[in-house]
Amino acid sequence: MDDMMPVMRRATEQTAKLVRGVRDEQLGLPTPCEKFDVKDLISHIEWVAEMFESLARKGPRTVQGPYAGDFPERAERMLAAWSKPEAWEGTSDMGLPMATLPELWLVDMVVHGWDLATATGQEYEPDAEAVSRAKRFTDQMVEMGRQRGAFGPPVAVPDDAPPFARLLGLIGRDPAWTP
Repeated sequence: MDDMMPVMRRATEQTAKLVRGVRDEQLGLPTPCEKFDVKDLISHIEWVAEMFESLARKGPRTVQGPYAGDFPERAERMLAAWSKPEAWEGTSDMGLPMATLPELWLVDMVVHGWDLATATGQEYEPDAEAVSRAKRFTDQMVEMGRQRGAFGPPVAVPDDAPPFARLLGLIGRDPAWTP
């Protein structure tokens, strides 16, 4: 927990900054995440923040609601919930150890941050430690992620590509995607 919280916070704050930088006229733009336009992507991460907050408090899984435009606030509540040691104890209703869930959050923040930045033309340089952790975790969980529909088929990237490009390719994103 102690070494993960700072990484989670940095990745979350970086994504929150990107969300704040989205202009209303950009909400309908496509993203590298084929399922979502910009508005749907923000709505998705709003829900993920709400769900992860509930899970940290040992509450129920939540249902995704409509776009609310309050991701930064939800993300802060989620981080506050995970800052408590008891959040990391036990097993989630997904059958995963609670200590594994922040890794899922980190992958979402790093990758969806890139999705958002790429779609809206914002600068994005993900935190190197967040990328390293997200890549290591994804290497272990990619098949489960594909089975559950969270990741797409892999996109080929050169073996000598930077770690972030390899992470994107691993989960089905084309690092060369442009709007």
